[in-house]
Amino acid sequence: MDIDRNAPVVVELETTVHAPIEKVWRLHTDIDAWPSWNPDISSARLRGDLAVGATFDWETHGLVIASTVAELVPGRRVVWGGPAHGIDGVHVWTFEETDGGVLVRTRESWAGPPVEADPEGMRAALEGSLRAWLAALERTAVRQTAPKQTALEQTAPKRAPE
Repeated sequence: MDIDRNAPVVVELETTVHAPIEKVWRLHTDIDAWPSWNPDISSARLRGDLAVGATFDWETHGLVIASTVAELVPGRRVVWGGPAHGIDGVHVWTFEETDGGVLVRTRESWAGPPVEADPEGMRAALEGSLRAWLAALERTAVRQTAPKQTALEQTAPKRAPE
């Protein structure tokens, strides 16, 4: 399954996350934990296990969304979609291991009367939301991958070089 390339709004973005692919995938597909690392998501709940046909409810920017997983290739690709307040969305995420980490690509299409009424405004809103999501994913994955400091290292004063 892919996005609707004929939809009034299509946004495609990518970033490289400097963390192991297992970490990035696990973080991104732990839907119930989204609100803990993505400040734009206020709630998220997966019904059952992550699998094709699974549904999850989530809220972003005051918009409650019911999504259904349409495709799942563990560690590589997840696709979901569904209607929300007259908007029919399809969202594709892909993950590709690279020398520097993980190339994360996101593509989303929106169609429906609210989108047709203001395609440029809707495109700007979606692009801003996806940019923020990618940034939060990268920030969290890198932070969770960084070596942990001991309490002593965190509180010890830094000495000037002699």
